[in-house]
Amino acid sequence: MRREMTAGPVIFPALPAVDRRVFIPDDIWLLTDGTWRRVSRRDDPAVWNQVVVADDAVVTQLKDGIWPSSSSSAPTVMARMIAALRLEPGMRVLEIGTGTGWNAARLAALGADVVSVEMDGDIAAQARANLRNAGYGNVLVVAGDGEHGALDHAPFDRVISTAAVRRLPFAWVEQCAEGGLIVTPYTGEGHVDALLVFTVSANVARGRVQGNAYFMPLRGHGVPQAEQRATESHDELRIEVTKEGQHLSYGERQSSTG
Repeated sequence: MRREMTAGPVIFPALPAVDRRVFIPDDIWLLTDGTWRRVSRRDDPAVWNQVVVADDAVVTQLKDGIWPSSSSSAPTVMARMIAALRLEPGMRVLEIGTGTGWNAARLAALGADVVSVEMDGDIAAQARANLRNAGYGNVLVVAGDGEHGALDHAPFDRVISTAAVRRLPFAWVEQCAEGGLIVTPYTGEGHVDALLVFTVSANVARGRVQGNAYFMPLRGHGVPQAEQRATESHDELRIEVTKEGQHLSYGERQSSTG
């Protein structure tokens, strides 16, 4: 169950059908001509349904009426991330960022034992209700800061984040079993909007880029737009994470961050 898995070509699993419409709230937000407008399942069910069943992210919460603060990710993007996990039935999975609970349901439908951490207490409560209503009440949703993982429920065979990091939290490494995998979006030094896959061995995580993935940042991990524009993306980026910090390499150049 916990044998080491090296990162190779991603093979998409046959994902069980889990209806996303069960998890999406009645009110969603659609960006039209640079302005967010609310779309209600009650008032405009046809448009609501069209948005939710499409292969796109669905914004479910706005901050200050301007900034998306919670969403349901595009189905094919999440399918690619789930494929990178190389799940086997019975594996314990830590998910960072519960959102609506839909992705946790898909992990559970594949036979995983899922613990999901959500920063927003109200969103966590709604996700629990969504999961119960959909028949996945066995998923444990914890309200808390995902950067700290879920120590009381560790170790985990797999860790998946639905929020982008600029440095991999070492708590995730510590809570990942020997030979386990961590899959996370990354925007930071060396790459913007990358999907990283790490293998954990002897409390060290070693990862590389496996394509692109745009996600909202984990709290405290946002990168200013000016810095993002100035960042050159290197697909050959390699990252090693130890207790001492994060170490990057690509070509002849190396760097370290605490």
